[in-house]
Amino acid sequence: MATITLDWLHIVALLGAVQGLILAGVLATRRRNRTANRLLAVAMLAFTIHLITAVYHSAGLVEVFPHFFGAAYPLPLLYGPLIYLYALTASDRSRRLTRWDTLHFAPFALAIVAGLPIYLMSGPDKIAFFHALQSGVRPPVVRVVDPLKLLSGVTYAVMTLRVVRRHRAIIKDSYSSLEHVNLQWLVRLAAAAAVIWGLAVVFDVTPLLHGPAFRRGDDVITLAIALLVYDIGYMALRQPEIFRFVTGEWPVGGAAAARPRSATPATATVPESVVDTAPGGPRYERSGLGDREASALKAALLRLMDQDRPWQDSDLTLADLARRLSTTPHKLSEVLNSQLEQSFYDFVNGYRVRYVQRRIESEDARSLKILSLALDAGFASKSTFNDVFKKHTGQTPSDYRRSVAA
Repeated sequence: MATITLDWLHIVALLGAVQGLILAGVLATRRRNRTANRLLAVAMLAFTIHLITAVYHSAGLVEVFPHFFGAAYPLPLLYGPLIYLYALTASDRSRRLTRWDTLHFAPFALAIVAGLPIYLMSGPDKIAFFHALQSGVRPPVVRVVDPLKLLSGVTYAVMTLRVVRRHRAIIKDSYSSLEHVNLQWLVRLAAAAAVIWGLAVVFDVTPLLHGPAFRRGDDVITLAIALLVYDIGYMALRQPEIFRFVTGEWPVGGAAAARPRSATPATATVPESVVDTAPGGPRYERSGLGDREASALKAALLRLMDQDRPWQDSDLTLADLARRLSTTPHKLSEVLNSQLEQSFYDFVNGYRVRYVQRRIESEDARSLKILSLALDAGFASKSTFNDVFKKHTGQTPSDYRRSVAA
């Protein structure tokens, strides 16, 4: 057997394959949110096979182990569905896979069936088939599956980014702090997948990258997948809680509503006498909330926010506030959206920002650090405080303090 030599890129790919295999094993044994973790485990296993195949071809092992040839060919049809379903189940722990979800894997199954005549070839026939591909011969199954892989990847990348975007909008209607629920790393995963598929499309449709230079495109894709595996491994070490889903996003009224908290009396409730039950009165869609009840709930909400300052609790949720108002999260959300035209996140953080502004302007707080004022207002981190403060005031906290001092 000839000596096997690998360049730096394929050593990186081989190490990425080893890490992907380890990650797949770890994720498959996680007990929390098994559905999401197992989907990601399968994705890691698929990435591992892809990276091993790149090394296999680079080392010239096709003629030594011909039966491994083509093992990774249909796998790109799995990447999109797996990441998409992972995004769905990671952002909602209550979601389970259904029989309809299996349809996402139909193209992969069809590609396997279409390729059976090739997979069942003898070793010498597979070697001859491989050399034919290298010489530019493309059988019908390849001419169909190659564009299908690109279409699948781009479509699922868009769908995954939409899921993440919708998720980020939803949690702003339920949480006042997003540090533990925004799944920022999931945004990175979705964006990375989209970039990889974008590269694949560029290398496929650019004429200059065909022929001898085409392999360079394959190397770039291999390196991108290896870097993605490394990034997931890095995040697993740096923020292991992202795979535990300790604070996963439950529907409002679910786990968030059931979370134990210190007993707090409902100091601002909506009087029963003002609940609009007239059958002909205007009502908000879905919640059945009438104008009179909405106005009363809005007044009670503003009174509670001014008197009891619940916004100083950094973990305040829509469900928490609804309990204190003796109403439902859905009705409270309707009032915030229709009466105050704000998300729960912006509404609560507006109070926090105004509190910090007042403290900065007061004589007794001018010697205090801005971060201390932010934490006292209910912000959970400095980065979030800076972003929210600038969004509400148009200035950074430091600039605002300097303008007040001037």
